[in-house]
Amino acid sequence: MLYRYKAIDQLNEEEKQGNIEAATVDIAISALQRRKLIIVSIVPADQVSFWERAMTSGPRVSYRDVVILSRQIATLFKAQVSALRVFQLLALEAENTTLRRRLEEVAEDIQGGMSLSNALGKHPDVFSDFYVNMVRAGEESGNLSNTFNYLADYLDRSYELVSKTKNALIYPAFVVVVFIVVMILMLVVVIPKLSAIILETGKELPFYTKIVIGLSNFFIHYGLLFLVVLVTAIFLLWRYAHTEKGKKYLAHLSLSVPYIGDLYKKLYLARIADNLNTMLSSG
Repeated sequence: MLYRYKAIDQLNEEEKQGNIEAATVDIAISALQRRKLIIVSIVPADQVSFWERAMTSGPRVSYRDVVILSRQIATLFKAQVSALRVFQLLALEAENTTLRRRLEEVAEDIQGGMSLSNALGKHPDVFSDFYVNMVRAGEESGNLSNTFNYLADYLDRSYELVSKTKNALIYPAFVVVVFIVVMILMLVVVIPKLSAIILETGKELPFYTKIVIGLSNFFIHYGLLFLVVLVTAIFLLWRYAHTEKGKKYLAHLSLSVPYIGDLYKKLYLARIADNLNTMLSSG
């Protein structure tokens, strides 16, 4: 089971926090105490509130950070530096506080007797399942230096592929946003002035004209309420998208959307081919 802890380092009196994998909370506490940590709090990771995770998450670790990290790890392994020393050195050099904390935790787990792949696997926010499995294969083949080089090359290609896909979607997204903004301005500013003139004529209005005037009146009287509901809905959707069920549903939905679905299919097929190339190349 995964536990989230806060503790004080006995050596330098610094506050530390992170995750630890253990069968029970007592085993987790014993493991932390062996690391010379005074425990402040420890709870199952799934009981940590959303707001606490958001407040303590720190800056995001980017694709580029992981690429550079992989290159550095490969270089140090090639120089015959031990795994423990590699992650201790890289933790000292890391500028991103989140990455530094993750590297420190990996070093602590390695020092506690955990394998490198299992230590990396405890941090899915930085190291993907594919990354961890590649490292595991590298451990079994005894060729970690080449494995990390292959991973750096793979992440570089993936980053370039994702960037191209995002760039292809920028123009359609921009057009949609501009269209929505123009429509709202028309309904709130222009249509009310025109509708006042049209209604003064006293003539029967066409059906579609009534719909447009009705939408205009709705946005004028209930626009603020609509905005609150929209923001709430987007927030709830974002929360749902971060659940396992939500990820699967949205992944399926993204493949069904015209134009965007085709782009995602090509992106995923390119990634699968690249993954196979990386795995076969690294043995």
